[in-house]
Amino acid sequence: MTRRVVLYIDSLKTGGAERVTLLFARWLAQEGWRATVLTRHGPSRDFYPVPAGVHRAIEPSDPPWLRCLGLLGFPLRVLRLRAWLQRHQPDLVLGMTTLPAIKLLLAVRGMACPCIVSERNFPPLKRPGWPWRLLRRLTYPWAHLHLVQTESTGRWLAQHLNARPQLCLANPVAWPLPRFAPDPDPTDWLARQKVGADQQVLLAVGTKAHQKGFDRLVAMFALLRERHPQVHLVILGMDAVPYHGVDQQAQLRRMLPQASHSLHFPGRVGNVQDWYERADLFLLPSRYEGFPNVLLEAMASGCCCVSSDCPQGPAELIRDGVNGRLLPNDANPQTWADVVSALLVDSDVRRRLACRALEVRQRFSEGRLRQCFMSGVLQLVSDD
Repeated sequence: MTRRVVLYIDSLKTGGAERVTLLFARWLAQEGWRATVLTRHGPSRDFYPVPAGVHRAIEPSDPPWLRCLGLLGFPLRVLRLRAWLQRHQPDLVLGMTTLPAIKLLLAVRGMACPCIVSERNFPPLKRPGWPWRLLRRLTYPWAHLHLVQTESTGRWLAQHLNARPQLCLANPVAWPLPRFAPDPDPTDWLARQKVGADQQVLLAVGTKAHQKGFDRLVAMFALLRERHPQVHLVILGMDAVPYHGVDQQAQLRRMLPQASHSLHFPGRVGNVQDWYERADLFLLPSRYEGFPNVLLEAMASGCCCVSSDCPQGPAELIRDGVNGRLLPNDANPQTWADVVSALLVDSDVRRRLACRALEVRQRFSEGRLRQCFMSGVLQLVSDD
């Protein structure tokens, strides 16, 4: 009899949690499970394609009267999700990110269905609103298994939320990186922005400017251009559409009034490996992470990387001066500019760090981490 699993997440927009959700679904489908990815939002928000063999489902949309209730309608939304699950009778459910995990734990309470949940950021640095914090404290002990990306995240969850048992599972890197549309050629795209193939390019990737520290990055870039006036900065992932009412691109451009022509936003791309390979340096000045997929992928692409030593993840990937540069999380823009400038000047050091960075392909190989994930899942359903 085919086992059924439902993986629940808000949407399939661009982001690390969404990519990993689809990766888990693909693994399960390839192991013979009937895997369904259930989202609250429909295809209009999709960025990632659903893997072959994985089913896609969308929660029934809220009627107007329920939308008007706002947060007060949350119990009814939980009941609607529970009814959907009772109709489909999964053998296992998996909630990705905080709010879907809470909602899923409430929905399956009392059902004969093990529930796995996975936080995707370091909890104390990305705090949900107070109702969700209370509900998280109530529901997380109910989970049959917590997937955590780092040991420090696991310790925090165990200490503060009694979140046990746990499986520590770093994000894998699938090599070569997946490709899908849109896939603009970076050389051609930059040429249209009057950036020559011989000009140096700094690359960053992300959708959330504050978390990723893009304000710190642009402040550094303003200082750097005093020594390297021909260098360009490319930030992938951010659309021109406002994020929570903020035009992030315009906000960053205002920080660079004299050189905004050197700051580029290609938007979301499905061929990020090509952009890593075009870049002279990849920069990650994040304030916090869960486990930085973009840093892992940049290193696997053979890109010389500079990252902040933020909680959590970069220090598990980079050994400073060995396979990249790791700067203190409170390093100021001048320190960043000095380190980046030295690397732009010294191509031998860049090549040496980039060459050693390739080791992450083995350390975080998909095959090894897939085996760990499937072992945890099979033990869970067998125990149940």
